[in-house]
Amino acid sequence: MARERKFSMDELFSAAKELLLIHGYEGFTFSLLADRLKVSRGALYKYYENKEELITDYMITELNQFLTDLQKIEHCEGFEAQFDFLMNLIFDMPEVQQLIKIAVQIPVNVNEKVRENKAHLDKLHLEMYTHLQSFINLGKHEKKLKAHIADGLILGFIFQTIAIPNHFGIPHSEWVTSIKEIISHGMFTNN
Repeated sequence: MARERKFSMDELFSAAKELLLIHGYEGFTFSLLADRLKVSRGALYKYYENKEELITDYMITELNQFLTDLQKIEHCEGFEAQFDFLMNLIFDMPEVQQLIKIAVQIPVNVNEKVRENKAHLDKLHLEMYTHLQSFINLGKHEKKLKAHIADGLILGFIFQTIAIPNHFGIPHSEWVTSIKEIISHGMFTNN
C-alpha cells in the first residue's frame, strides 16, 4: 500500500482558499481539495469531519491575520494616515471581504465544532468593527468625516470599493489612489 502524501496546514488552507475563491461555498468539495493537494479524500477526513469544519477553521486563521494587521492602524497618527493604512490593507487583502460573504452561507447546525467556529467568527467580526469604529470616531472628531453620515454606510462604502471591477486594466497603484481620492474628495470638480 502506497504511503499518503503529507501536507501542512498552510498548504491545506492555501488550497482551500484558492478553491473557495474560485468555486464559492456551494462548489467547494473535499474531492476538489484532495485533487489540488494530490491526496486522497480520506487524508482530509483524518483532520476534518466535513467541509464546514475546514472552511470555518481556515476563516478563523484568515480573519485573525487580518485583525493582527488591522490593529496596526492604531500606530498611525491622525485620521488621514489611518485612512491610507486601511485602504492599503483592504486592497492588499481583497479576498477577506469575499470570504466573509462565504462564511455567512455556512450553516451553523452542522455539528458542535462548526457551531463553535461560527461563534468565534462572529466574535472576530465584532472585534474588527470595534477597531473600525475607533477609526470612524477619529474621523468625525477631526471633522474629516461628515457627522450625519451613518458609520455603517461609511465603512460599507470603503470596504465595497474592493469589489469594483477594474475592466480597463488601470495599474493597481493608480486604481487604489483614484479610489482613495474619490472617497476622500469626491469625483466632481469645484466648478
